Amino acid sequence: MKIQFAMDTLTTEQALQWAAAAAPHVDILELGTPLIKSEGLRAVTAVKEAHPDKVVFADLKTMDAGALEAEIAFTAGADLVTVLGTADDSTIVGAVEAARRHGKGIVVDLIGVKDKARRAQEVVDLGAELVEMHAGLDEQAQEGYSLDDLLTAGRASGVPFSVAGGVSASTVADVQTAGAQIAVAGGAIYSADDIGAAAQALRAAVTVPV
Repeated sequence: MKIQFAMDTLTTEQALQWAAAAAPHVDILELGTPLIKSEGLRAVTAVKEAHPDKVVFADLKTMDAGALEAEIAFTAGADLVTVLGTADDSTIVGAVEAARRHGKGIVVDLIGVKDKARRAQEVVDLGAELVEMHAGLDEQAQEGYSLDDLLTAGRASGVPFSVAGGVSASTVADVQTAGAQIAVAGGAIYSADDIGAAAQALRAAVTVPV
């Protein structure tokens, strides 16, 4: 299982510092939506130039103009781009077509989707590389939130999926057991005093054979 580091910061400078610390222990470097809104796609280019050996994930959360937004992100250096699962099918298809032109991939983010398993199957049929079983920060802050709901949806989907929503060193083995291809961790890494050590601990906790 791969580890994806979601960098939820507002500056390219901070993202580059975090990426440098975590890169030896993660596979995918994600530029969070607030970072891209704050700094633009130049942040994607900067991270890709600094880490050409890593998969760079641009979390655009596209809802419309799928082909156009994917095109400009891939041109900037992104390897994977997100489209929202609540978007129209035509938006997803357009983004997938752009990805194929570049030899890259589209991840469909299922944040806010009620029936995640069903929509996951639909969007993979449309050409998405995988889906992200995702609960956002606001949802995670609500009383009663549990990562288990995402894991259940992932298992039920029967398609390639990642999990994002409070993944940590104490839960990452559960994510792998559920069959996820990618575990996405943000605050568990960047909120630590030592980002490199936190990323290393997360990697070390992935012990279940796949």
